[in-house]
Amino acid sequence: MSPVCYEPDAVPPVYGSPVTTVTSERLVLTSADGARFAAHLSRPGRPSGPAVLVLPDNRGLSGFYERLTERLAEQGHTALAIDYFGRTAGTDPRPDDFPFMEHLGKAHKDGLFADIAAGAAHLRAEGCEELVSLGFCFGGRLAFMAARPAFGLAGTIGLYGYPDVLFGNPGPTQMAGELRGPILGLFGGADEGISPEVVGAFGEALEGAGVAHEFVTYPGAPHSFFELGRPELAEACADAWSRILGFLKRTARGDLTSPRAATMQD
Repeated sequence: MSPVCYEPDAVPPVYGSPVTTVTSERLVLTSADGARFAAHLSRPGRPSGPAVLVLPDNRGLSGFYERLTERLAEQGHTALAIDYFGRTAGTDPRPDDFPFMEHLGKAHKDGLFADIAAGAAHLRAEGCEELVSLGFCFGGRLAFMAARPAFGLAGTIGLYGYPDVLFGNPGPTQMAGELRGPILGLFGGADEGISPEVVGAFGEALEGAGVAHEFVTYPGAPHSFFELGRPELAEACADAWSRILGFLKRTARGDLTSPRAATMQD
């Protein structure tokens, strides 16, 4: 898994024209252990599907994910992106040179999952009944692992989340029997940190556990391919957006509840 996912000036790709207006605000939420952490919420003027809990990469909450919540809200989805480092770095916005790796090393599983649960609880307090997690890199791994009944998610989407054992810790592959679908996994075929064998093993584990899932691998796409301003990746970005929004729509209709596995090369 790459130590850096998105650079500070990275911007998410855009999906077509907005279908509704958007209002956004920065929040400070409180976790079960009393820790306060930053979050960014975007609300659509006309909600039209599940809410999305955005789990950032290993930098935590950044401009990329704040903008991503706005892009999702433009398409009708209330979206909340959370930070991971409230316990060690506070809740204020951070400079581009924020030493995120130092804080990542101090983040513990229990606190991370408590913050995810607090983010989900806030969306439910907003009146959102169905929630889907959308994670990237480190957040993609967390999104897969949060596909457990305790979090009550209607679905899970992970982009380039490493699913296998990492630093001796079991990952989503090892936890497959605890997970619930539907799960959508999007991967880059040229991602040096996530091999086809690792993705394949995750898919086999989910299939063996009867977890509804679909994996898509984009040939030639690197880690963090979902980004504006890279013409050579525009087709992959457009397809990823289409699949993300399609997944949200089908999840709302209950169309992705039967176990299946589909590894695709696009």
